[in-house]
Amino acid sequence: MQPIRSLLWIGPAQGLAESRVAESPTLDITWVPSVEAALALPPMTLDAALVAGPNPDVLIDQVRQWQRRPGAGPVLAWLEVKDPAEDQETESVARAIRQLLETGAQEVLLAPGPGAAGDLRRELLARLDALAERALSGHPTPRQSVSGQGMSGQGMSGQDVSGQGMSGQGMPGQSIPEQSMSGVPGAEPGHPDSPESPSVVGQSAAMRDIHALIWRAAHSRATVLVQGETGTGKELVARLVHARGPRRKATYVAINCAAFPESLLESELFGHRKGAFTGADRDRPGHFELAHRGTLFLDEIGETSPALQAKLLRVLQEREVLPVGGNRPRPVDVRVIAATNRDLGEETRAGRFREDLFYRLAVFPITLPSLRERPEDILELANHFLHKHGQREQKPGCQLSAAARRLLLSHAWPGNVRELENEIQRALALAETGECIGPRLLSPRLTGLMEAIAQAPHAGESLHASLCSIEAWLIRRALDHNGGRRALTARKLGVTREGLYKKMKRLGIA
Repeated sequence: MQPIRSLLWIGPAQGLAESRVAESPTLDITWVPSVEAALALPPMTLDAALVAGPNPDVLIDQVRQWQRRPGAGPVLAWLEVKDPAEDQETESVARAIRQLLETGAQEVLLAPGPGAAGDLRRELLARLDALAERALSGHPTPRQSVSGQGMSGQGMSGQDVSGQGMSGQGMPGQSIPEQSMSGVPGAEPGHPDSPESPSVVGQSAAMRDIHALIWRAAHSRATVLVQGETGTGKELVARLVHARGPRRKATYVAINCAAFPESLLESELFGHRKGAFTGADRDRPGHFELAHRGTLFLDEIGETSPALQAKLLRVLQEREVLPVGGNRPRPVDVRVIAATNRDLGEETRAGRFREDLFYRLAVFPITLPSLRERPEDILELANHFLHKHGQREQKPGCQLSAAARRLLLSHAWPGNVRELENEIQRALALAETGECIGPRLLSPRLTGLMEAIAQAPHAGESLHASLCSIEAWLIRRALDHNGGRRALTARKLGVTREGLYKKMKRLGIA
C-alpha cells in the first residue's frame, strides 16, 4: 500500500477517540459512524478506508458492504480485542483475521483491551510520526512484522499482517497525518458537523500546520484568536474548532462585530432589559447568553471601539454579562473564538486595540496563510469547489482544462479562497453540462493579465521593459481593487509599504 495521508474511519467515534490516531499531526481523517453513512457520502478521494468494530462477524459483513462501493479503494479492518492473553480469544481473533483478509481487507489492526493501552499507544504515536516524516520526504518505509501482546501477525493469520500499526498490528509504510473531519452524516443541517459544512481543504505544509492547530485548539479550553486576510476561511476554522471540541453538541453562535454600530453592538452582545432604550419593549438575551455552554464566534473583533473592548475584557475575566439597562450581572459559560483580518499586535502597538484584551484573546492564536502563500493547494481547492458546486448546479461532469489550470495557478488571488470559490461558481454557471472549463469561461480578472502582456507597449522588446510593464499593470489593478489603500495593497501583494512606494515611484504610478 502507498503511504496513507487521508483516511475514512467507519465506526463508533469512541474507537477513534481511544485510538488517538488523530493526534498525529499529518493525517486527514473523515469520520462516519456506520457503513450505511459512509455509502451515503458523495464521491471523495481518499487513500484508504478503515472499518472498526468489536464484533468479528459484523466487521466482516461491513468490510464486504464497503467493498461493493465503486472505487472503494484499499480497506483496513480495526478489530477490538477483549483479552488477547486468553487462548479462546486468541483462536477467535486468528479466525477473524483470516476471514477478514480473505474478504479483501489489506490489513487487520488489533486494538487490545484496556490493560494494554498506555505503553502501546505511546509507542504507536512515536512510530506514526516517524512514518509521516518518511512518507512526506519520499523515503519508503520498510514493511515489518510487528507482534503485540504475545500475538504475531504472521503466526495468527497465516499471512504477514505487518507494518507499524495500532497496538502491534498495523498499516505498513503509512503516514497517519492530522485529522480533518469533513462531516458527520446524520448531524443536523447547518450544524458544524453536518455534511453540508465545508472542511479545511489543502495538504500544503502551511495547511498541515493549520490542521494540527485546529485539532489542538478544539481540545483546549483556551480562547482562540484566528487572524488572516479576508477570504482565508476564519469562520470555517472557528466552526471546526467548535465541532471537534467537547462543546460540539451545544450552541454555536456567530456575530460580525463590524455589522452593527457601537450602540447596537453592546445590546447584541450582552442583551438588554425592558425599557433600556426606545424600542426595548421586552427583555432580550444577548449573544453571550445565547451561546451559554457553547461557543461564541466574534468576527471582525478588530473593528470594536475601545469602550466596547473594555466591556468585552470584563466579560472574559469575570465570566458574567451585564445587560444594557440591567443592574444584576448574569453568569455565562462560553468558549470565545475571535477573528480579525487586522494585525492585532500592530493595532495594539498603535494604541487602537487594548493590549490587555489582545492578550486575553490571543491565548491560542491561529494565523491563516493567504492563498498565494500556498499555491500548491489552488488546484485541489478548485476541484473541491467544482465538485461541491457542480452537484448544486447539476453539472457534475465539468472539469478544468490545462489552460484554465495554468491561469488559476498564475493568478495572485487577493480575495483568497473566497475569490477562488466565486470564480469556480461563475464558470460553472456559464458552462454547459459536462463542458470542459477553459479560459473562455473564466473572468477577465484572470485572463486580463495575459491580455495585458500581449498588449503592453513594451511587449516583444527587452525582458526588463516587459516585466516593468506587467509589474505596473499588477500594481494599478491591486490599487483599484483595494480602493487606493496603499498599505492594504502592499499587504495583498506581499511587499512592504516602503517597497510598494519605491516601485510606484520607479514605474511612474501616481
